[in-house]
Amino acid sequence: MAGHEFSRSPQQVPFVSTEHRTIKTAIPAPGTEQILATLDRYESRSMHGQFPLIWDRAVDSSVFDIAGNRWIDFTSTIFVANVGHSNPRVTAAMQAMMDAPIYSCYAYPNTKRAEYLKKLIEFAGPPFEKAFLLSAGTEATEAALKLMRMHGQKIGKRRRGIVCIEGNWHGRTMGAQMMSSNLAQREWIGFQDSDIHHIPFPYAWALNGASPEAFLEAGLARLAASGIDIENDVCGFMLETFQGWGAVFYPKEFVQAIEKLCRKNNILLAFDEMQAGFGRTGRRFGFEHYEVTPDLIACGKGMGGGVSLSGVLGRAEIMDLPDVGNMSSTHSANPLVCAAGLAVIEELEQRSLVSEAARKGELLFNGLNALQQRFPDRISTLLGKGLIAAVLFRSPVTGAADGAFTSRVAERCMQKGLLVVHTGRESIKIGPPLTISDQALMEGVDVLGEAIAEVIAEVNAE
Repeated sequence: MAGHEFSRSPQQVPFVSTEHRTIKTAIPAPGTEQILATLDRYESRSMHGQFPLIWDRAVDSSVFDIAGNRWIDFTSTIFVANVGHSNPRVTAAMQAMMDAPIYSCYAYPNTKRAEYLKKLIEFAGPPFEKAFLLSAGTEATEAALKLMRMHGQKIGKRRRGIVCIEGNWHGRTMGAQMMSSNLAQREWIGFQDSDIHHIPFPYAWALNGASPEAFLEAGLARLAASGIDIENDVCGFMLETFQGWGAVFYPKEFVQAIEKLCRKNNILLAFDEMQAGFGRTGRRFGFEHYEVTPDLIACGKGMGGGVSLSGVLGRAEIMDLPDVGNMSSTHSANPLVCAAGLAVIEELEQRSLVSEAARKGELLFNGLNALQQRFPDRISTLLGKGLIAAVLFRSPVTGAADGAFTSRVAERCMQKGLLVVHTGRESIKIGPPLTISDQALMEGVDVLGEAIAEVIAEVNAE
């Protein structure tokens, strides 16, 4: 990740043996360097930069490397394994399709697709009536962009404007990157869509005493000053349910004010639920925390339990805007991923994993709050809901964000048998499978505390 290179050479570290962790070799394990060298030679470097850990197998909330070391997983492979790694129900469902045998059938009908879509819409509940299935999250946000603009075209909007939020992230394809606000990462496009706009994110430290509603009005006034008329020139708002890098949720009033604006001006409201959906935040979908009703949600990650499944859900009148054949995808809705997606929902429901995420989230944040009290000079902020959390670190001298310290803590966690999400900036993100045991969850928090204390001692000694 940016700003920090993890050591690829085996480092002697204290061995660990607990119920949930095993470190019995140097870290990275012997043999890791050779496999990484092969990837360096044959794979685009854009895929690289993660911890030097060769995943060999993953079960429930545990990850094992090629040497048999075992980690508590606080990443869920970036919030994919909501129902646990290699979930038995998901595995059995896919095995049944392989035994049928049928993997793929393009857009030709199949029974499993019909069964899954019915279940998906029932799980999502009103106002969602139809879905369009895809393979990757960025495809889903692109499809939402297309649907919002087709709706604007249908109702006669003067322009097809989409309002997005600064700092949000929606994917790596062209439309998704246009909606994201990272200018450096979209320079390759060569131009900027003049009808995709960005307004500031209402960070607590950015409100500066203003109400969330007033902060929104100021952002919209900036658009108006550039010649954008909300009623005639905007057909959609796209919100990442929370700011991904730090699990930063909006003030509820900010989102509710956007919803009112959309209803008043016949604008569609869409949420990018990639990280937030399918129980992660202690609700079925993260937007529910805001007590609003979106027109569209774009989903992925935890939707497939580890296989490539994403989708857009919305009201029938919106989802049916594209004509027959106008919006399809080679691998979308294939029987294999539909079987997996169906098993994910059954697992969420039968094991009450959504409410479990809320309950375990309380345990997690109790533990993290104790760490903040223990390290008040280093931990500036705790953010998140349910089983998505972010720990933000700062310099004890200047109070400024301290990405270098954060990277060292993340690496020390890895050496001690805990995997966290290394963001490359001042935040460590935490998102274990919703199936994680209370004991493993709290052991992971303890390990994070140990790592922070050890890195602080080393920094003070330098």
